[in-house]
Amino acid sequence: MGYVVRTPEGELVYPSLLDVERAYVQGLVDPDDEIREETATTWRKAASLPALAAAKPPRSGVMQRGQIFKVVAVVLLSVVALSLVFRDNLQMRGLGIVLALAACSLLFQITTQAFKRAPTGG
Repeated sequence: MGYVVRTPEGELVYPSLLDVERAYVQGLVDPDDEIREETATTWRKAASLPALAAAKPPRSGVMQRGQIFKVVAVVLLSVVALSLVFRDNLQMRGLGIVLALAACSLLFQITTQAFKRAPTGG
């Protein structure tokens, strides 16, 4: 059963709801676009369909993944920690070890968030 998607630019026909979901995840179908089955007469917003509500369209822009600040923080913490660990002062070495542990904690958060992401259909 096919699905018709009405966008401001025109209408597109997709062969299945899975194809509409893939287009939704890729950003080709917006939450405000209207969808109907080929045999139906009523249009529904894409965001109101349960199959599409679970699929999240990707964010756009520089912060697409949302983790760029954490990655930059890890790099900066690692550089500062490394420079402090090689100092002669024992207190500076201790501070460097604490900063290295903080960088490890951020890396753990980044890794777990990356694995929690729902796979894009395909």
